[in-house]
Amino acid sequence: MSFDPSVLPDITGLTVGILGGTGPQGRGLAYRLAVAGHPVVIGSRTDQRAHTTAAELAALPGVSAGLRGGSNHEAAGADLVIVAVPWEGHAATLSALRERLAGRIVVDCVNPLGFDARGPYPLPVPEGSAAEQAAALLPQARVCAAFHHVSAPLLADPALPPLDQDVLVLGDDREAVAVVQALASRLPGVRGIAAGRLRNAGQVEALTANLLAVNRRYRAHAGLRLTGL
Repeated sequence: MSFDPSVLPDITGLTVGILGGTGPQGRGLAYRLAVAGHPVVIGSRTDQRAHTTAAELAALPGVSAGLRGGSNHEAAGADLVIVAVPWEGHAATLSALRERLAGRIVVDCVNPLGFDARGPYPLPVPEGSAAEQAAALLPQARVCAAFHHVSAPLLADPALPPLDQDVLVLGDDREAVAVVQALASRLPGVRGIAAGRLRNAGQVEALTANLLAVNRRYRAHAGLRLTGL
């Protein structure tokens, strides 16, 4: 069976909230999703920082949907919520929003990584991965993992170069996974690929360290592309 985006759900008008939306990954995803026509709420611990980021992104070329800033609590009220906070604040942020996120699709794109003189390396996570930690902290949310390997500089590039890569989507709720696949596939050049259960998120998160090493070595913004689909 080959990848067929036509079987994915229609997500027209889906609102997206981004926790930690002022950081590089959150900012880039907010921009690309707004260009794709999705209303986006950029969340931050600091409202003013979120408002400033939203105004800056709204002024960039191609934005065709509403894009506003607010608190992480406001962003957590969207139809689908992306977690793009620093690993150090991951558990505390999600714990504080447990009730707010109940019943929502929550997409974790956090990579628990450390850095030293030899480069990036994956950090151990007691739950197995950041996404599994999110699922443990948010038992009533529909947690998926995705967007780990998309280059933040490419996402935020106002020239809007095609991304030419696949986004691996993991989760235990098939309907939620399909929605996230559809969202990823709204980005030009991207396919959202169902890549297994949430228990397999650990190696996907850890692979980011290898991609960072590749990009540093070759001064590139390489992503992943699966063959044979």
